[in-house]
Amino acid sequence: MVDETVIDAYAADGAVCLRGVLDAAWLDLLREGVAANMADPSEYSCEYTPDGAPGRFWDDYCNWQRIPQYRSVLFDSPLGEVAAALMQSTTARLFHEHVLVKEAGTTEVTPWHHDQPYYCVDGDQNISLWVALDPVSADTAPRFVAGSHRGPMYVPRKFVSHEPYPFDGYDPVPDIDAEADQHRFLQWAVEPGDVVAFHMRTLHAASGSATRRRAFSARFVGDDATYAVRPAETSPPFPEVAAVLSHGEPLEHPTFTVVWPA
Repeated sequence: MVDETVIDAYAADGAVCLRGVLDAAWLDLLREGVAANMADPSEYSCEYTPDGAPGRFWDDYCNWQRIPQYRSVLFDSPLGEVAAALMQSTTARLFHEHVLVKEAGTTEVTPWHHDQPYYCVDGDQNISLWVALDPVSADTAPRFVAGSHRGPMYVPRKFVSHEPYPFDGYDPVPDIDAEADQHRFLQWAVEPGDVVAFHMRTLHAASGSATRRRAFSARFVGDDATYAVRPAETSPPFPEVAAVLSHGEPLEHPTFTVVWPA
């Protein structure tokens, strides 16, 4: 499933699409888990759609320890092995899972951003595996700026207001849409079980959605991951990790379990 051509494309572009990674049984587990999660959200869940607006944009994360379907997929499915291969790492350590749901008719867009500045992790061996649980057309699928993972780190942006976080020393996210002719974009129509893999520094965005779009993102780090202190609270905050690790130390903590090798 992950040959040298795919590994090279991931290293060069910062995003690739893999077809049919998860079969129907894994997808059924994830759908059950998402339904349970939406019925019983965590303290981290967010609603991004204003009252009275159409659709619903909702997300939640860090629930794998209480939702057994998530745990089973993260620890027993092919995702960990795929992550390690693409990262070119001997290990795949679970960073966290993230569920994003846009119901039919949702108009809220996901602004241009990349993920690593939000996170308490440094290192180049990292990956997000975005698993489609519903068919997604190319025009509503996540859109990536090819090669942007080799650029600088930009200020994180709030999904509700699109305002920047109070991060000193980071560049603002460029106006990607205004300078579209300067970039090469990657975007794929996907079916359930397909996986879009992208580096935590790859710039990406997404439109609203006319149809239901549920996605499960599994985020992993590799051998070179270290703990990072950011200018403001990270998302997820991981307070139990911040209490014991210092900036630059290996990201070795029970919160971040090695899932590959099993």
